[in-house]
Amino acid sequence: MEEKTLSSKYLYDGNIFKLRVDQVSLPNGKKSKREIIEHRGAVAIVPYDEEGNIICVKQYRKAVEQVVLEIPAGRLEEGENPEECARRELQEETGFYPAELKPVCSFYPAVGYSTEIIHIYKAEKLQKTSFMQRDEGEFIEIVKIPGKKEAIIDLIQKGDITDGKTIIGLMLTVFMEERE
Repeated sequence: MEEKTLSSKYLYDGNIFKLRVDQVSLPNGKKSKREIIEHRGAVAIVPYDEEGNIICVKQYRKAVEQVVLEIPAGRLEEGENPEECARRELQEETGFYPAELKPVCSFYPAVGYSTEIIHIYKAEKLQKTSFMQRDEGEFIEIVKIPGKKEAIIDLIQKGDITDGKTIIGLMLTVFMEERE
């Protein structure tokens, strides 16, 4: 069932990802090509404030040509621990530092062509800091949404939340709370 890589050729080496084409041998002996995006991975955080609201961000996403409501997230730096990255990204994007950070899940958003893995965390006991350092070209609006299951399902069904990592993070977090 596994494929054997016969050769790899890099076509692009960018700031966010690399693109390579692999020549592979299939289980039936035939050969094929696989286009692979190499990505360091990312984190996403579901931050709850003291009132039970979830702090989200709105930002324009060029790939889909629209403003998207998302949970705070960011790319792992070279050699960075996902938990450290989650703390850093939350503080950079929202100005909040989590006293408590719990892992929720890790998942591959596009296993057919990407190595990216996203680690989702739940953040609580947020401490407001004066530190916010957004990436150059990153324009973010902070939005609070109710941290209740019905409200989140409504936002998703209405199409107000369409981002995959956000849907996964919100749904798992609110359902985990019901089990606790």
